[in-house]
Amino acid sequence: MDHRRYSDSEISNFTEQAATDGFCILKGHFPQEKLRLWNDAFGVLLEEHVRREGHLQNRGLGRYYVTLPFLEPFADEEIFADRDVLAIVENLAGADFTMVQLATDTPIEGSNYQEIHRDAPPLFPEWGRETPAFQLAVNFPLVDVTLENGPFEVARGTHLFSKEEGLLRISSGENPLEAVSLAAGDLMIRDVRGLHRGTPNRTATPRPMVVIGYSRKWLFRPEVSIRIPGDVWDNLSPRSRRMLRYNPVVESLDQPSTEVYQSFSY
Repeated sequence: MDHRRYSDSEISNFTEQAATDGFCILKGHFPQEKLRLWNDAFGVLLEEHVRREGHLQNRGLGRYYVTLPFLEPFADEEIFADRDVLAIVENLAGADFTMVQLATDTPIEGSNYQEIHRDAPPLFPEWGRETPAFQLAVNFPLVDVTLENGPFEVARGTHLFSKEEGLLRISSGENPLEAVSLAAGDLMIRDVRGLHRGTPNRTATPRPMVVIGYSRKWLFRPEVSIRIPGDVWDNLSPRSRRMLRYNPVVESLDQPSTEVYQSFSY
């Protein structure tokens, strides 16, 4: 979007909610017709991924992590450079943050529960305390997420504690896991340290969830990257180029990828 939908005070409220609960949700934010185009294009990618790499099962039974090519329809600045989303991300992760990931997580029929996990280890485990946010995930589904097709479950506030304490709070019921049902067009901005898990998709239709990763300007995780074709790079806005500055610009996406994002839970 070229304009902000939310006022400064509303952005501040979303920021505070994400800082306190570990996530915030923006309802009906992305146009559903655009997401239908994404879902149509994604279906082809999922079939190819299952054929080539489906044996890895590294996200769990019947669950697939698929990196999206940085091409139309996915290389869309109205999505990854949305002004409201970036305003919240900047409040949480600091100025001059970077975009590091554009991918999907998709359970299909036959998937099961993941172990409860977080998506990044603590920066300073010997310190015994958690730091402010350093990496965020923006998640949005390409189809409506219901209780039947594999909703994301998350425990509020567990990004503020060690994993061990967070698990104790979940087991005691103090910070219970909550299923998050999102309609196509809704999005969640979350601290990747919040304890969560994927749940079974009990339907015959895949449930793709997009993840766009944003990090503080000094954080580098070499296992993820976005390969950007040169002609796409040339047409990006200055802000998007700055945000994507640490990703490789390539002549063609036919070149072999070096992404090795296999270990994902901590």
